[in-house]
Amino acid sequence: MRPNPMRAGIERGEPQIGTWLTLVRNPAILSLMKATGLDFARVDMEHSALSIETVADMVVLARALDFPIAVRPPKANREWITRLLDVGVWNIHCPQVEDAAHAREIVAASRYAPSGQRGSGGLSAMTEFSTAGTANERRAYANSQVFITVMFETAHALNDLDAIAAMDGIDALTIGPNDLAQNLGVFGAPDQGKVLDAHRARVLAAARKHGKTTAMLAFSAAEVKKWKDAGALILAYSSDTDMLHSGFTRAMAELKR
Repeated sequence: MRPNPMRAGIERGEPQIGTWLTLVRNPAILSLMKATGLDFARVDMEHSALSIETVADMVVLARALDFPIAVRPPKANREWITRLLDVGVWNIHCPQVEDAAHAREIVAASRYAPSGQRGSGGLSAMTEFSTAGTANERRAYANSQVFITVMFETAHALNDLDAIAAMDGIDALTIGPNDLAQNLGVFGAPDQGKVLDAHRARVLAAARKHGKTTAMLAFSAAEVKKWKDAGALILAYSSDTDMLHSGFTRAMAELKR
């Protein structure tokens, strides 16, 4: 089985800079992204039309390219986690994690025993259809390569921040800035950035305390530097949609001048 290059980079202490993939369905976009120097793509199934079939095609190419994808499922439950892991996704970006009990369910769904109760499938892209080694060796290797990030998107979820950060099987922490701002009643308000930064600082501190990684969303080089300097190792810069929109907007402003 191939190793998970995102986990390997993080374990070496190397910042992983990627982007959200929300619009483009052609798996060849991953070749383009790798050629630009990106370290990963985060595929969004929660707020897009991307299907499990599209993701399955993407992950086969991602493994062949040694260019990791992380996937945010529509819901962080056993059904979605099982299906994504079985088609070969190593990195799951779990939305709307509400409390420690939910986080424990995510861990149980993502790891085989004794670390969890992940469902057992047959030969699949998850192992490149290899039967090398024993079944227990393949399971242990899978447990070691899976990488789980949890998103805090409500004030209620943050009540369990320390317990979730301490949990074996949770690898990285982040906030969902727009949903959290909405839940806190500050979306669009002048102090939205200040309030969210205070919660980002809490997440960074909890991750440091428990030896976990932090993921951050950024829309400028300055923001990437800010969160990298603060200790975040997973940095999602912009998205395919935003990059296409801003690029064409700038081009049209010049061409129609």
